[in-house]
Amino acid sequence: MPELPEVETVRRGLSPAMEGAVISHAQVNRPDLRWPFPERMAERLTGARVLALRRRSKYLLVDLDSGETLLVHLGMSGRMTVSGDPLGQFVHGHPAAQKHDHVVFDMDNGARITFNDPRRFGAMDLLETATADQHKLLSVLGPEPLGNDFHEDYLVQAFAGRNTPVKSALLDQGIIAGLGNIYVCEALFRAKISPRRKAGQISAGRVASLVPVVRQVLSDAIDAGGSSLKDFRQADGSLGYFQHSFDVYGREGEPCKREGCGGVIGRIIQSGRSTFYCGKCQR
Repeated sequence: MPELPEVETVRRGLSPAMEGAVISHAQVNRPDLRWPFPERMAERLTGARVLALRRRSKYLLVDLDSGETLLVHLGMSGRMTVSGDPLGQFVHGHPAAQKHDHVVFDMDNGARITFNDPRRFGAMDLLETATADQHKLLSVLGPEPLGNDFHEDYLVQAFAGRNTPVKSALLDQGIIAGLGNIYVCEALFRAKISPRRKAGQISAGRVASLVPVVRQVLSDAIDAGGSSLKDFRQADGSLGYFQHSFDVYGREGEPCKREGCGGVIGRIIQSGRSTFYCGKCQR
């Protein structure tokens, strides 16, 4: 499932084609994805101007001049790609319609935004912009890890007394919004913290050290266009490249990259997910 860097990469790719433009025609090709589309979604979107394209956690938020915000979740295999952009950001013309093109936006600037999702685990909803933060999916989220509310004192307090493994604590969207399995594994490696450690038993200094590490891992991944393991594509259809820089994720049995370590990357299952780490240098 796309994590924060992948969704932010898509947002940045869509922004030049969507912000300030009018959705001249919205086409909805099925009644639902993970849940039913809002009533009259195509009608409510057609003619609306996009004021801003935001991201909250792993959700895209498209603010419209109609006073509504389109919430988009890419799910497991969803893609939002651009074709025919007159600003010269993208080189492809409009491709032929594909079987899993579920929602299509034709913009008044000539761009076309296509939401394609073979597995249909993605989702869309329309919210009132003024109260969007109160939506059930957004109101439970913790601070953005790249925002000012995510800082050393906050994380130390959030971890205090927690008996869950630090890996699980970092994946808790109520503590930090947008982190997923890949980037938690990578951040814990860089911080030299074992994913087995209980969050509440890690010293305040080591917990605090996670904050800049998490920020740097996410920034590095965004700069690389995210990670393309299976389905993820950037808005222009190209692959992300951060998977070529993984230190631990997916590297079970391979030597640790940390100079002088000599360890081997292992894999354990935590909360039903694979955790990759070096048992020698992560303590």
